[in-house]
Amino acid sequence: MNEKKTTKTASSDCVVCGKPADEKYKPFCSKRCADRDLGKWMNESYAIPASEPPEYLEDLEDEEEF
Repeated sequence: MNEKKTTKTASSDCVVCGKPADEKYKPFCSKRCADRDLGKWMNESYAIPASEPPEYLEDLEDEEEF
């Protein structure tokens, strides 16, 4: 009667290949996928889109610091 219920959620899948994540390498399924992800970061394959700063911030950059 001590059945363990496991529900598969999106967070339990490897973020690289989609296989079930291994607790040792979470959120990845293996060292290989973890290394692939690290390689993408180091190769700058991942990027966060930048936006132009608001005009008031540009004005502050021009002022001298006190």
